[in-house]
Amino acid sequence: MNVFEKLGISEQICSGDLCIKSPIDGSILGYVAMDTSQSLQARICAAEAAFLKWRTVPAPVRGELVRRFGEVLRQNKQALGELVTRECGKTLQEGLGEVQEMIDICDFAVGLSRQLYGLTIASERPGHKMLENWHPLGPVGVISAFNFPVAVWAWNAALALVCGDSVIWKPSEKTPLTALACLALFNRVAKEFDAAPDGLVQVVLGDREIGGQMVDDLRLPLISATGSTAMGRAIAPRIAHRFGRSLLELGGNNAIIVAPSADLEMALRAIVFGAVGTAGQRCTTTRRLFLHEDIHGQLLSSLKTAYDNVSVGDPMSPDNLVGPLINQPAYEKMRLTLDFFREQGAVVNGGQRVLEDQYPDACYVKPALVEMPEQLDNVYEETFAPILHVFKYQDLNEAISRQNAVSQGLSSAIFTNDMREAELFTSVTGSDCGIANVNIGTSGAEIGGAFGGEKETGGGRESGSDAWKVYMRRSTATINYSRELPLAQGISFDI
Repeated sequence: MNVFEKLGISEQICSGDLCIKSPIDGSILGYVAMDTSQSLQARICAAEAAFLKWRTVPAPVRGELVRRFGEVLRQNKQALGELVTRECGKTLQEGLGEVQEMIDICDFAVGLSRQLYGLTIASERPGHKMLENWHPLGPVGVISAFNFPVAVWAWNAALALVCGDSVIWKPSEKTPLTALACLALFNRVAKEFDAAPDGLVQVVLGDREIGGQMVDDLRLPLISATGSTAMGRAIAPRIAHRFGRSLLELGGNNAIIVAPSADLEMALRAIVFGAVGTAGQRCTTTRRLFLHEDIHGQLLSSLKTAYDNVSVGDPMSPDNLVGPLINQPAYEKMRLTLDFFREQGAVVNGGQRVLEDQYPDACYVKPALVEMPEQLDNVYEETFAPILHVFKYQDLNEAISRQNAVSQGLSSAIFTNDMREAELFTSVTGSDCGIANVNIGTSGAEIGGAFGGEKETGGGRESGSDAWKVYMRRSTATINYSRELPLAQGISFDI
């Protein structure tokens, strides 16, 4: 039994308009049928009907459905992780790790289903009390990117489901098979769960036009979208125009600062994986590195050695740390970026295409370590590829200022053993990013904390903490249990 049969999607990938090729070797994985405007409308209608039923189901019962889904994911972790690797090119361990994130968010959501708390608020009027209630919001539209083809959907879906919402998911056109697999696994659970209405979770396959129709549809009160800053800039005004909500997870031009007191071996491991993991195609990838002048030469030398030894190749092999870029345009963008900085006087280590004879239809590259000239003190645009720009700094405040000077604000980190430096970095005058780490890299995050960033990263928050509130609507109720009716602002009149 192959991976498609295990996951229950063999019949869905045999015919259709869209050909899906693996970035590993260019082989054809399958063909899928694209949705039309008409089929999208039908799905949204079904999602509306499902929501009206699902919102009346008690939240702990909704949590039980998510718990069962998490169990099915555990049983199919290997198969789904393999499919993630085949379809988006990340290493198998990263694919398995992504499925584990799905399992973890299901566990989190189960507990959350009994903790959708509101407040009891003291009233200024005698014989009155005020309550804050949280109610399900409605059908939620999720638009996800290729680089985390299943985890980001799960972060949204698990929370939305326990909050009482239905979910419509448009995956990237580059990774639709993993979405179909997740839907098939969810439907196995929903089929045996009496309280789950038809159409509770649906997948829409389509291009930018289909995504745009979701963005503009009044019946989807929340659009959660992950992608580039350009994508967010295009859709945010459209959602706002119809007074919808948007949860945006966009670009991340992330930086690490290494102070003189840092544990350099620890920093080295964090920097290398943060910069080359997933072939530099994470929103939390480390793209800028600020090294204090006292340790600049030593750590840069260690980085060059580490980069020389980074293994690039078939991501299904446990011997390789770096798999392919998603496609040829991604490689071309990387090449043009490196050419530009060479012209500016930068020294580029690595960055060349490799394994082209073995994989002519795939794009494997050596990660690039770029020593930036003194006249260039920052990099303001993010290139979604394994490029690490290295700078030198003298003063920590200067380094923090340069880190914050870019328009993105997702993840950041400092390596230091100086308590004052650590406290400064995480203070109000420190990092301006949504994630500010100490002695841990920029890449990856635990589901217990809210994930997301500021500025052009979009301001959205997914996963833990109180991120659940975006999937619900708040209602303030005032209850008068007295026999008097005091009016607002002390108004008095006779009738």
